[in-house]
Amino acid sequence: MKKTLLLVGILLSPACSLMTTTPEEIAYKPTSAQSELYDLPRWAFDGRIAIVSKSDVAQASINWEHSPEEDLIKLSGPLGQGAVTIQLNSVGVSIDRGGGDVKTSTNPEEFINQQVGLFVPVKSLRYWVVGIPEKSQAVSAIENGFEQAGWNNQYKTMQSVNNYVLPRNMTVTNDSVKLKLFIDQWTLDDKRK
Repeated sequence: MKKTLLLVGILLSPACSLMTTTPEEIAYKPTSAQSELYDLPRWAFDGRIAIVSKSDVAQASINWEHSPEEDLIKLSGPLGQGAVTIQLNSVGVSIDRGGGDVKTSTNPEEFINQQVGLFVPVKSLRYWVVGIPEKSQAVSAIENGFEQAGWNNQYKTMQSVNNYVLPRNMTVTNDSVKLKLFIDQWTLDDKRK
């Protein structure tokens, strides 16, 4: 009997490791409960983004990698079409549309507005995507989120990742633009360097 149970356990072990589960969705936690996220040195996520303006809707897959030195944001349409890579660091921003078409600027938000045609507060967004406001600007609490610099950040659902609570489904809106972000997978490196 013991040998049979051991054999069943061995046979079922690989099958269990191949099963995927949907992360538990939990409610938004106020910023004060999330202060440890300011010290998270490296993170990345894969997901989907939709940008809705008064005249246009754009959708893309998004991969965002953050480190203390830079943020690397990769956007691509279906089957990798229209791939764009945005690299932000302390010097400025570069946008690579592929085929050697790389443009740079020392004014990231204005430059991205010129290149993409929409104003996106990308410096603040680096904080907002992990569920916290930028420290250098005033912030007001709203239902399921906060308002900062004229933008409402609402967190529809959150998920538990390595003992942190991070966004799964969020919207960032102002009077003319709405960003919808759905995060499929987070990767965290919470080792302080």
